Amino acid sequence: MKVAIHTLGCKVNQYETQAMESVLTGRGHTVTLFGEQADVYIINTCTVTATSDKKSRGIIRGARKRNPRALVAVCGCYAQTDPEAVAALGVDLIGGSGDRLAFLDRLEKLWAQRNKEIKDKNTEGGTKTAGEVKTRNAVREVGSAMSRRAFEKLPAGGMEGRTRAMLKVEDGCVNFCAYCIIPYARGPVRSLPLEDAKAEAARLSDEGYREIVLTGIEISSWGKDLESGASLIDLVEAVCAAAPELRIRLGSLEPRTVTEDFCERAARLPNLCPHFHLSLQSGCDATLKRMNRKYDTRRYYESVELLRKYFDLPGVTTDLIVGFPGESGEEFEETLAFLQKCAFSAVHIFPYSRRSGTPAAKMAGQVTNAVKEDRAHRAAAVAEEMEQSYLKSFEGETLSVLFEDEQDGLWRGHAANYVEVRSPGENLHNQVRPVKITAAEKGFLMGTLR
Repeated sequence: MKVAIHTLGCKVNQYETQAMESVLTGRGHTVTLFGEQADVYIINTCTVTATSDKKSRGIIRGARKRNPRALVAVCGCYAQTDPEAVAALGVDLIGGSGDRLAFLDRLEKLWAQRNKEIKDKNTEGGTKTAGEVKTRNAVREVGSAMSRRAFEKLPAGGMEGRTRAMLKVEDGCVNFCAYCIIPYARGPVRSLPLEDAKAEAARLSDEGYREIVLTGIEISSWGKDLESGASLIDLVEAVCAAAPELRIRLGSLEPRTVTEDFCERAARLPNLCPHFHLSLQSGCDATLKRMNRKYDTRRYYESVELLRKYFDLPGVTTDLIVGFPGESGEEFEETLAFLQKCAFSAVHIFPYSRRSGTPAAKMAGQVTNAVKEDRAHRAAAVAEEMEQSYLKSFEGETLSVLFEDEQDGLWRGHAANYVEVRSPGENLHNQVRPVKITAAEKGFLMGTLR
């Protein structure tokens, strides 16, 4: 099969797509770009917002239009939570957010069955194509997310040519934030055992990757389902030791993960990237309470201060939801003030998206789209100012940069703190090189190789 995969959503989806690519190529299939003609299109969907659902539907329709004769297979969180809506789009296979190997097994069987139908039709006389024998009655392989108890082990890595690999170490979430459907799409917490994580990290190092990103739906919960009593920092120490030549980067953290003990131990790891994404969502305690977040701004700021105590100019990034139900103008101003107090290196800003099936969708005080867009614009202005201030602090400094690709005559990569760096050079792909920073531009640093 010639297979093209499109991925929507988070780093966990990216990891699972990389794993499917690895399995497919290992079975002798060809993986191509999604915009090209293919025998099979796989869409790995997201459902974190209603907008994500809409994007998923659009990609599915686009694949069907691109090649009406191809098989279209859909997996991921949107397919898990609303398989009926996916089936209505005329797809051939629906999988959920788990058991990706069984999903690929079924896909291969459907492909073999499709080819047999074509061969049989041609034997009867005339020339038939896959498009003429299709029935578009979707085969469904969607299990119950809430009943999952075992971590699904998939090969980390992906297609050749990538500089960093995702290593999924955790799945599931039980926080049940008021705006979020993901606990229902992913199920309870499941953790990759420590020894398996170490083995995967060592294998990725042998395969030539230069960085590993530890990812999961909620990696701060890693180990809670295991009997060892281990916590996330134990995992981080083990992975750093298993792949000492690789940079190790952490996915999004629940703020309460950051404690004095966590920071003391993390700061001793020479290959741990000093980049910490602490999910905030709001800088107002009243809003955080309505969101059913498990911390307040005092505890959040404690985490920020601890990271800056133990790391030199760490990248501290976050997510922000504006226009959550009931958010008043005063509450939003509190959030802006708290953003400035934390002085983030980058902020991802999302206008609240009403998601059916969540408590927030039924809350009073829904904010208009116009107000949400205005608040997003104002928050973005604050975020840009903070980002530029952070970038300027590195002018004249030398940063270690992992180069990824060349664009417009400049090589582009990321420093350990996840700041984008651009520099002239030749054949720098997958190299880690020292770069003298010469200027802070809008959203990135310019420099020259040392």
